[in-house]
Amino acid sequence: MSEDFNRKGYHPPEVVKEGECVNCNLCEMICPDFAIFCVAAGDEEAAAAVAARGCSGGRRRGRPQLKTDPAGVLTGTHYLDGDYACGEGAMAAGCRFVAGYPITPSTEVVERISQRFPMMGGTFIQMEDELASMAAVAGGAWTGTKCMTVTSGPGFSLMMENIGLATMMETPCVVVNVQRGGPSTGLPTMVGQADMMQARWGSHGDYELIALSPQSPQEAFDLMIDAFNLSETWRVPVLFMMDECVGHMTEKVVIPPADEIDVVPRVLTDKKPGEYQPYEVNGKQVPEMVRAGDGYRFPTPARPNAERGYPVMSVECQAVSINRLMDKIRLNVADIIHIEEEDVEGADVVVVAYGITARVARMAIDMARAEGVKVGFLRLIVVWPFPEERIRELAKKVKAFVVPEINLGQMVLEVERCAGGKAPAILVPHAGGGVHDPADICQAIVEAVR
Repeated sequence: MSEDFNRKGYHPPEVVKEGECVNCNLCEMICPDFAIFCVAAGDEEAAAAVAARGCSGGRRRGRPQLKTDPAGVLTGTHYLDGDYACGEGAMAAGCRFVAGYPITPSTEVVERISQRFPMMGGTFIQMEDELASMAAVAGGAWTGTKCMTVTSGPGFSLMMENIGLATMMETPCVVVNVQRGGPSTGLPTMVGQADMMQARWGSHGDYELIALSPQSPQEAFDLMIDAFNLSETWRVPVLFMMDECVGHMTEKVVIPPADEIDVVPRVLTDKKPGEYQPYEVNGKQVPEMVRAGDGYRFPTPARPNAERGYPVMSVECQAVSINRLMDKIRLNVADIIHIEEEDVEGADVVVVAYGITARVARMAIDMARAEGVKVGFLRLIVVWPFPEERIRELAKKVKAFVVPEINLGQMVLEVERCAGGKAPAILVPHAGGGVHDPADICQAIVEAVR
């Protein structure tokens, strides 16, 4: 502690061994009095702002004057786990409302956000359960605010009804699911990837949504910005299907300046209140929105509706409403799908993987190549909608697909469906609680070409 008094009349913390700082930011995070704020060396303006708070200034990060809220973008090189990086990505994307209920292994996401939100005018509410959390997010988005909730395991199941509601209301929002072993309580602190089909089909009825899967803390940051941008572009809930390993691994995360981050703003109507109809598209695929409180009267029903938004219980309206909800995604898959390919041309086997399993699969691919097998790699970054056409193209050229997953067979069924019998889809299963042994994946690859 400093021997000097600050303007609040107490001894503030001070930097010790400044030259040994490793940019971990832990001093700021663990300070129970929120008395430590880290700023970049040489950032006099940020240091002055810290001094004005009567707090100590660490060495690492600053809040430079940028076009966007500087508190929302923590520019610099950090050492973060995936959960914290996910939270930083949400804030950098402009998220300013989060409702959630603590559940392992996702709680650290909202811990990070709840610490940082007061610095940027954001609001975090710990709700009574996951049903209420998703309901709060579906309502909060209609204030014009970018909204998110975070959960795992059984909490994801509880959110499904209101995810369907948000889909029907065409409410932009993001749902983070840090996957753990299941079903039921399952393995709360251990990894799983068995929620992938639930992400697509968990709510009832016909609908389309978007789901992403990061493989690293860096991607947890980067893809959160993509998630919010996709949500705003298509007015749909976007599911962020992280897994416990990615959520809890700690790696370098580089956060760029705010003026290098492309953010899709909310598309608000310029029509007057008496002219606006909430589900009028005028040849477009996505209707414009308004903010509650701006003088507009608009219903957002959970039923098929006409342009005015009022429910219409008819076969004709059902067909028009649901087909448009589906088509705005299905007709734009080329703009939504995001995959990574390595050496698929000329390959005898293509490994299809996502999340933490993609990283393990790369080790297996190197082992198989050392044995002389021609192996390609396709990583699902956007998991839903699924890259059907690309799998169909590759199925005509390869001998087999190998699909490792930390479940007993989910995305492999999509690969098998799209391959259409032209190439087998070989599952390398894992029931959860850990990652694959690369040797098991390698063995599947080698056997696939025999």
